[in-house]
Amino acid sequence: MAIVGKQFPDLNVDAMNELGDTFKINVLEEAKNNNKKVVLFWYPKDFTFVCPTELHAFEAAKEEFAKRNTIVIGASCDTPEVHFAWLSQSKDNGGIEGVTYPILADSNRNLSSILGILDIKNETYDEATGTVQVEGDNVTYRATYIIDEDGIVQHESINNMPLGRNVGEYLRLVDALTHVQEKGEVCPANWEEGKDAMQANAKGTAAYLANHVN
Repeated sequence: MAIVGKQFPDLNVDAMNELGDTFKINVLEEAKNNNKKVVLFWYPKDFTFVCPTELHAFEAAKEEFAKRNTIVIGASCDTPEVHFAWLSQSKDNGGIEGVTYPILADSNRNLSSILGILDIKNETYDEATGTVQVEGDNVTYRATYIIDEDGIVQHESINNMPLGRNVGEYLRLVDALTHVQEKGEVCPANWEEGKDAMQANAKGTAAYLANHVN
């Protein structure tokens, strides 16, 4: 269920920071109240393998996002306490010590269920117990959202578990979104900051193709 072009869900979710504080975050309000873009990235599980490489990569790029008026927020279905245990574990032991952005703890899976990003392959109703049973780990895929200052989702992508993200691509997308907002132009394939964009009309497309496509 794609939510691009729609308002991000208005929901309060538990979060944890590197100081061990548990608090509530509403991603929609973070964008609108602070007049900032938000990059929200979900990962499957704490204490796993690809996941810490991504959390450290987003931390390394945090200041670059900040220069672009953008907040970084991580998220998984682990509890705040598990997040803090991982935050307290050093890099050389597979931990995420040094990560300073907040991490959502969607342990009740309310937000991830709304977003439709949980690893659930099948649901069956068991009449004997009156319960719904699922196949899969019921954790999130590597979903990423870019939300603008009005709380509207401008980008959504989902990777399967083994496929780590390229953080630089999200910086590029934030740059592209900012260019569209400020210049009123659209950004063609492989656009990067400093390159030519184009007018969103037939003449603009023709001129761009004539000058940039062999």
